[in-house]
Parts: sequence; structure tokens; C-alpha cells
Amino acid sequence: MAAPLIVEYDAVGDILYLGKTKPYAQQVSEEIDYGVVARLNPSTGEVENLEILFFTARAKAGQRLSIPVLADFRLPQPA
Repeated sequence: MAAPLIVEYDAVGDILYLGKTKPYAQQVSEEIDYGVVARLNPSTGEVENLEILFFTARAKAGQRLSIPVLADFRLPQPA
């Protein structure tokens, strides 16, 4: 399902959140790479949210982050 990308940052936890929906309790969490957590739809297994831990620490260290998910970026079409 296509949805706008939500981007939020938690400075206290140093976590970048990317998602198509607000996280909810029923989502299944799976660490897909070191410090990268995918939150999955419990019915379909679809990735709905990503949590990137230690985000600014990684950026300051010059680490390039490659997330093992497929992305389909596109602009919404006018109605």
C-alpha cells in the first residue's frame, strides 16, 4: 500500500524513525542488520517502519548505512 513517508528523530535515544504508519503494539520487530530494526505488519509481513539506532553516531563516524530493504520512491500523482 502506498503511503507518505514519515520521518522522525529521537535525539535522546539517537534513533531515526522511517515509516508508512505510526508504530503500534501488534507489529512484529526484527533486527535486519546491526542497529536496524524493521517493524512488520503482523498479518502480511510487510515492512511498515524502520528504526535506525545510533543514527548521529554513525553519521559522525562517516559510516555509510545500507539498509537491506527495497525502496520505491515516487511522487504522488495529482488527483
